[in-house]
Parts: sequence; structure tokens; C-alpha cells
Amino acid sequence: MSVETVRQFFAEHAPDITIEELETSTATVQLAAEAHGVVPGQIAKTLAFKVGETPLLIVASGNARIDNRKIRDTFGGKAKMLDAETVMELTSHPVGGVCPFGLATDLPVYCDESLHIYDEVLPAAGSSNSAVRLSPKHLAELVNAEWVDVCKLPESVG
Repeated sequence: MSVETVRQFFAEHAPDITIEELETSTATVQLAAEAHGVVPGQIAKTLAFKVGETPLLIVASGNARIDNRKIRDTFGGKAKMLDAETVMELTSHPVGGVCPFGLATDLPVYCDESLHIYDEVLPAAGSSNSAVRLSPKHLAELVNAEWVDVCKLPESVG
């Protein structure tokens, strides 16, 4: 059902975007990059956290790692990753398919600066074998995301 909520979201907000559904799992950054023929950094992973009592989503480059100090400085508290059951309740998407589109709950969404490196990124689309292709700017606009700098990138980007 999760892909359906994403499909409905795009039908209303961006009918030009097509959901790519593959036969193979794209549940991890590496699997997704290989399946879609892109570098791991182009996979836009959506991470669900709680800071204090506030749940939020951070969309970041697939090869970026969360920097706990930057999170604390940006959000004013320690971030705790949400468990799979809570993620499913809040987003309607299973882990491996979590995205900022077609959410069950109105959650604040943040896009990390690490996405700006790429002209095109591929966030999941509600399942472990689906994704969409769009620019980081369009992604942020569609979900009313605020840009933040809460990640660190590896030495070699790609």
C-alpha cells in the first residue's frame, strides 16, 4: 500500500515524475545504486529520527553519514533513530522504502546539503524496490523541506 500513497502524492504534486519499480531489492544504498546504474551518493536515503519528542525525517546522500554534533547543534538535542515499527506508523513506508512522499503523518522533512553535489538523486518511493529520479532542489520543494548541514561525507565522493 505504501507505493500507492507515493503514487497518489506524485499524481497530485508532480505528475511528470515516474516511479521506477524494479524486480530486485534496492533496500540498501549499494543495492539501489547498482540496480539504478548510479553512484551510491545519488541514492537519497531517508532517515527517521526523534529529537526530544519531535519525530523528523532527514534526506541525505547515500554515502553521507550523520554527524551527531551537527544534529545536536542544528536541532537543539540528541537525535535518536526510530525503530522500524514507529517508522512504519509515522510514514506508512517500510524500512528500505522510506521516503518523504505520501506520508501517513505530517512530519518535518530536512534535506542535507550533501544532496547538492548531484544534479539528480534517487529517493525510495515507498517500497524496497522502488525509486524516483529528480533534482535535489525539486525534491526539497515537493516536500517543503528545509536545507540543513547535519552529515559528513567520506574523503572520496561518489
